[in-house]
This record gives sequence, structure tokens and C-alpha cells, in this order.
Amino acid sequence: MSTEPERNSSLPTVRRAIHRRPANESAGRTLLVQTSYLGDTILSTPLIAALHQLHPRTQLWLMTTPAAAGLVANDPLVHRVIAYDKHGRDLGFTGILRMRRRLRGIGFDRAYALQRSYRTACMLRLSGIPHLTGFRSAKLSLAFHSRQVRRADEHDVLRNLALLAGEAPLTAFATSLRLFPPPVARIDPELAAHIRNPKPYVLLVPGSAWRTKRWHWQHYRTVAGRLLDRGYRVLLMGAAEDRSVSRRVARGLPVVDLAGTTSVPAAMTLVKHAAGVVCNDSMALHLASAFRKPCVVVFCATSPAFGFGPWQNPNAVVVEAQDLACKPCARHGGRHCPTGTQACMEALEPQAVLDALESVLPAP
Repeated sequence: MSTEPERNSSLPTVRRAIHRRPANESAGRTLLVQTSYLGDTILSTPLIAALHQLHPRTQLWLMTTPAAAGLVANDPLVHRVIAYDKHGRDLGFTGILRMRRRLRGIGFDRAYALQRSYRTACMLRLSGIPHLTGFRSAKLSLAFHSRQVRRADEHDVLRNLALLAGEAPLTAFATSLRLFPPPVARIDPELAAHIRNPKPYVLLVPGSAWRTKRWHWQHYRTVAGRLLDRGYRVLLMGAAEDRSVSRRVARGLPVVDLAGTTSVPAAMTLVKHAAGVVCNDSMALHLASAFRKPCVVVFCATSPAFGFGPWQNPNAVVVEAQDLACKPCARHGGRHCPTGTQACMEALEPQAVLDALESVLPAP
């Protein structure tokens, strides 16, 4: 499947058609629900522009996880972000009822659910929103007034946009990822100093929320050493949970280990100004796609064929171990290797990544 679909030559005509709204339509409120992982939120951002295109006179609100709120809070088309802490404060049915009261109080005219969970369908239906759009494959899909088809064989960006198929041809919508990182002057001064240093840096992101998506740390260490030899600075980035693996990569090397110290908005800024990115199948891959940065991404237990590979990034290269009968073993990764061999995480040699870097990374 091509990761960069052709644009429709009749786009202006289609846009006029979908903008033809009743003259008496009053400004209202639209809600988009995406409470999955950070990378999934990034791949949902084309929907922001698409919904504004469909309903230009309404306020667009987004419901995300607390962690993902920083990805979309600066988008000029987003009126407000609702942080839904489904694993914390808003856990369980009590959390659903609390959010139901809040949504009723705001008074939405319509809601679009990318989430396909019982939780989301129940919460939205109880909120009394007049028009709900979701996917046919969602749990409790009968809770939605409009149900759209989500195709497994497409990239996730296109699967997300399919939520609007009942209102306009999907060729009417732009498919670019939308991210608005804070300027360098507004992030932590120590991080800003790394960006302002004129010597270019490459970001290595060796962690992942799922263990079977992590290329072996020793391989990252080899790549870091070779990048240093080539004259680049090397910065390590990751979540707090990635500190241990980042420390292993960094030990004894003149690199900067930022794992666990950067906010999501600051991470966006770091990627935007990087010379390149080396990462696993994780949020960093999608940040690199958004800014079209040179990127080498290692797919271990998962596969880009599942629809989560680089998007519209001509500077991205996917590398993965070949001829493994057990790969891919999971759509989103897992906590443990089902065969106990860790083959997909260890078999791919650093030279494959270094060769890929040579093809996309300019000389410092």
C-alpha cells in the first residue's frame, strides 16, 4: 500500500459541496474522542482539519488522555482539550458517569469516536449528544447513530478519516499530520541549549511501551558510537519508564540522556530540530513523520503492514529482521516474547540501521 495517496484533482469542487450548510446553522460544539496511545493520537490529527472543513462554524473539542493533551493543545483549530484519565481518576463506571455529567454540561451537538471500546460508546450515549458517529467494528456500535467501516488493510491515518465517510468523499480531506510544537524559547532552558548548539544532533529513542517492540540496547549503543564518530551529537529521549534502557545505551559514551525529563510538547520541539531520528515502532516514529525528518525505524515484533508505519515521510526507512516465522507476533507488541528467543529484537544487526542512516542522513 502506498503511504502517500494521490490528491484528487477535483478537490475545490468537493470542498464547495461539503461546505454547503443550511443558512440558519448556528455555531455549536463538536467532540472528537481519541483516548488511545500517543502515536495513535498523532495519526488522528488529520481529522482535526477535516472536521473543521465539515463544520467550520462550530467549536471543535478533543477528548484525549492526559499524556496526549500536549500533542494537540496548541492546534489553532482546537477550541479546548478534555483530558480523560481512564486509567486513573476516571477509571471505571464512576468515571464514565463523571464524564457524562461534564459532557452534558458542555452541550455538544455531535461527537465522533475513534475509540471502539465499550467505555466510549457507553459514555457518549449516556451524554445525550444528538448525533454520534463511530465505527461498525466498535463495541456497542448500536450506540452510534452513524456507523462507518474501518478497513484493516489501510494506514491508520486513512482508517481514522474513514469516520467521516458518511458526510463527504474522503478525497476531499488533507491527509497531513498536524503538530504545533512550542518554540525553542518556551521550552526548558537546558533543552533549548541543546537545540541552539550549532552542531547537529541525532535523537535515539530506544524505549517503547511494549517490551517486544524494543530493539536491543546494545545495538543502539553501537549506533550511538558510530554517529559520534561521524561528528554528530547524540541525544537519548524517552519516557520515565525508558530510563533504565537509556542509561545502558549512554554508559561511558559522550551522549546526552534526556529520558524521563522531557514533556510531550518539548519532545515535539526536539524532534522538529533534530538532524535525524532512530527509534522503535513508537511515538517518535510518528513525530518524525509529522516533521518529515530523516528517520530509521526498527520494527521488532510488529509490522508496518498493520498500518502504523511512516506516513508521508520520504526521509523515513523501515528496517526489520527478515525470514522470522514468528514475526509479526502481535499488532501492538507485548510484554514478553512468546517464543522466548527475543529473535526480532536481537537478530537485526546494527549495520542494517547504519546503512539506512547513510541513505537519509546528510553529513554534519
